[in-house]
Amino acid sequence: MADTTKRKLSTEQKAATVIVSLGVEKASQIYKYLSEEDLEKLTIEVAKLGRLEPEETEEVLDEFYKLCMTQKVVTDGGMEYARTVLEKAFDEETARSLLEKVAKQLKTRAFAFIRKSDTKNLFTILQHERPQTIALVLSYLESGQAASIIEELPETKRLKVVEAIARMDSASPEAIKIIEKEVEKKFASVLTTDYAQIGGIDYIAEVMNNMDRGNEKFIFDGLSKKDATLADEIRKKMFVFEDITSMDNRSIQRFVRDCDTKDLVYALKGSNSDVANLIFANMSSRMAETIKSELEITTNVRLKDVEEAQQRIVNIIRKLEEAGELIVMKGGKDEFIA
Repeated sequence: MADTTKRKLSTEQKAATVIVSLGVEKASQIYKYLSEEDLEKLTIEVAKLGRLEPEETEEVLDEFYKLCMTQKVVTDGGMEYARTVLEKAFDEETARSLLEKVAKQLKTRAFAFIRKSDTKNLFTILQHERPQTIALVLSYLESGQAASIIEELPETKRLKVVEAIARMDSASPEAIKIIEKEVEKKFASVLTTDYAQIGGIDYIAEVMNNMDRGNEKFIFDGLSKKDATLADEIRKKMFVFEDITSMDNRSIQRFVRDCDTKDLVYALKGSNSDVANLIFANMSSRMAETIKSELEITTNVRLKDVEEAQQRIVNIIRKLEEAGELIVMKGGKDEFIA
């Protein structure tokens, strides 16, 4: 009986398939336009590719052709024009899928040069820009990079940048092009005449999740005074140390096992009684007695050390959540089936 299992090729494997299908001469022409990093990745994938069934190759090449055609009509006429053309050429679902892929590719090209830059250099470039400009640029960076830059900004500008990112919905290609030229004059934009989805509540929540506790508290305190609703919307999308009170007992027991005892002592030194009581209730009596004893003799603890300990614990919780080993409630939107 023939094996009908269809293997799912990664994006990298599909790229390697296209290169192999083109043949040595044409492939070498494409290689000239690749960066060293992409060249290395692609070469590794080509080497690992192995044998492909004719049906697999045909499917990959068909997808590649459709993406090339989609990108051309998007660039020539914009998203709405492309949607109309593609829906006539294919079906509505295929058109939507192709447009989503191309839109993502086009977005990742904007500010591509800056994503590979050192954070210190980025800060040097951006620190004197207007908050709206900084917000737009940061929306194209990895959340960790964006958090590092926001942390270094002056306090008043820090709040304005966070607020600008949270309120951001879309930006015109013209505005993006102008800012790209300001930040890097030699950078050539390839965005279309449509609007690219950037920033927003989800993104700034992820940025905030990458910040240290001190900056996190400062921003929320300031933003709550200015716009409590916006601050609450951001907070609902992220997890902070005090949110341990919203976790179920099994999840608390799970992350406590991975925490350093010293971190628990320092973190509880600066926590409220609700958090402390819940954590004590979900550890062994022996461990609880040990930590309580340590808390009694631990004095003159710097606020910075407390915040860093709490942040390390939060990082453990987030990693365990990503691995599916515990549950974190976010804004009461999680639904469960008994």
